[in-house]
Amino acid sequence: MSELAILGGKPVRTIPFPDRKTMGEAEKRAALRVLDSDVLSGFLGAGGAAFNGGEEVKKFERAWADKYGFKHAISVNSWTSGLMVAVGAVGVEPGDEVICSPYTMSASATAALFYGGVPVFADLDPANYCLDPVSIEARITERTKAIIVVHLFGGPANMDAIMEIARPRGIKVIEDAAQAPGVYYKGRPVGAIGDIGGFSLNYHKHIHAGEGGVLVTNDDELAARSQLIRNHGENALDMFNLDNLSNVIGGNYRFTEIQAAIAYEQFQKLESLLEHRQMLAGYLNERLGAIDGLAVPTVEEGSTHAYYMYPLRYDPAKIGIPRNLFLKAVSAELPAPSGWETTPLAEAYVKPLYLNEIYQQQIAIGSKGFPFNYTGQQYDYSKGICPVTERLHEYEMLYTPLVREPLTLEDMKDYADAIEKVVHSADDLKHLAATNDGDVFDAVAAVNATASVR
Repeated sequence: MSELAILGGKPVRTIPFPDRKTMGEAEKRAALRVLDSDVLSGFLGAGGAAFNGGEEVKKFERAWADKYGFKHAISVNSWTSGLMVAVGAVGVEPGDEVICSPYTMSASATAALFYGGVPVFADLDPANYCLDPVSIEARITERTKAIIVVHLFGGPANMDAIMEIARPRGIKVIEDAAQAPGVYYKGRPVGAIGDIGGFSLNYHKHIHAGEGGVLVTNDDELAARSQLIRNHGENALDMFNLDNLSNVIGGNYRFTEIQAAIAYEQFQKLESLLEHRQMLAGYLNERLGAIDGLAVPTVEEGSTHAYYMYPLRYDPAKIGIPRNLFLKAVSAELPAPSGWETTPLAEAYVKPLYLNEIYQQQIAIGSKGFPFNYTGQQYDYSKGICPVTERLHEYEMLYTPLVREPLTLEDMKDYADAIEKVVHSADDLKHLAATNDGDVFDAVAAVNATASVR
């Protein structure tokens, strides 16, 4: 009988992986300090000293800008808001096209729709899961206004090639670095290699304030336009000398003082958290990179990776069993998760965005097809337009959130042992892949029941 746990053998590990604990005494003191001040928000939605927030907000923004050499850092109440602000700031208008990643959180594309822009999806580079510059260039038309580049899983996109495409054409580049705070691309911090970008402070990110985000840019006008959109800009135009008033009607996308105080303390931990994740990932890269059929993350010289997730590209032909069966076999070797962040292995990340109903039906703003029908251009969101993305989604993409604090190298050893065990015993599972049309665990139960009768 096989030694694999999914077939009744002993698992590699039964001790649960530790949960992530994010808040400490420094954050508690910061929150209490703001509560004691009785100033929970320092913003006013009108021109004046309070237009850009209170002391805690400005302290946090300055710390982020100074650390990474950005000219401007602008906090917002979520990174979804941040993307909307960035799209508005670069001047996207109805009928403009915005090239987007098909494999990311939905807001990375829907942010364009709020200004009447139309998402156009380019395919991925399977080496880094970010936009493929060749596919970007093939999607450019006379209507292309911006490119939203997502640094997926915490690894940087090929920014040199993307900027070489965008700059001569006057196309704006927005960097969605929600999963890549503190990451460098060839010695430059991501976020403002393009025109504007930013980071998420959502609960599940490296550092957080529950919700929140921060935009970064080295462009004074984009910073001013972002500040206007963040905070009822129509009431504060006298503060800024802008020739173009498009898109400066603002909202309430503001960060509170208590969020900023917590985020500042979290920010002090970012560098050490990244170093810890990079150490854990380095161990896995060495162990798992030796397995024919698994591709580990690669990082260019002078660049870094934040390992928001640790991705693996799975080759079912080389391993010999389907991805779903491999996933369940590895999971059986490790303790059952208590929540998302203790999940040993997951597959298929998100459904390619263009397959979502708003693109299939081309209904977004109102019920009459705006903005897809604004110029009379026909947009293709059919299955097959991004074949690399679809192959990753359907057969190849695996990832885990376990490469994080407070896990240790010993935890990574157990993790690598589990994967190696399944790879080396994959032949024991091939009959399941060949005979089972339903759930893998149903087939495993049948095999074990037969074994017990014998």
